[in-house]
Amino acid sequence: MLAHAPAFAQDSSARTELKRVELSGAPGMEVISSIVEFKPGEDVPPHFHHGVEAAYVLQGAMLQTPGKAPSLIATGTAVMNLRDVVHGGAKVVGDTSFKLFTVHVVDKNKPLYDSPH
Repeated sequence: MLAHAPAFAQDSSARTELKRVELSGAPGMEVISSIVEFKPGEDVPPHFHHGVEAAYVLQGAMLQTPGKAPSLIATGTAVMNLRDVVHGGAKVVGDTSFKLFTVHVVDKNKPLYDSPH
């Protein structure tokens, strides 16, 4: 059963949290799995995490970064975003939602998403 994540001010309304556990052997760290879905016309805002994000694209879509041509992020693509590296900043274009399974290994008691601004 899917449960909605606790509401952090910086959290994404596109995210449905699946599970959250402490990372054994690493005090102050936790592992969070989620499904994230951005619908056509929605923005994937620029953001970073206080830890590592690994993702698998469940449903690919066309994304467009400002000033660039749209590009397909294909179903089955693996993604890895390192600690404090800003990513996102694109809009879902076309008629297909962009859907990801994500796993974050992050600092406990910090927002999962943080804005670079």
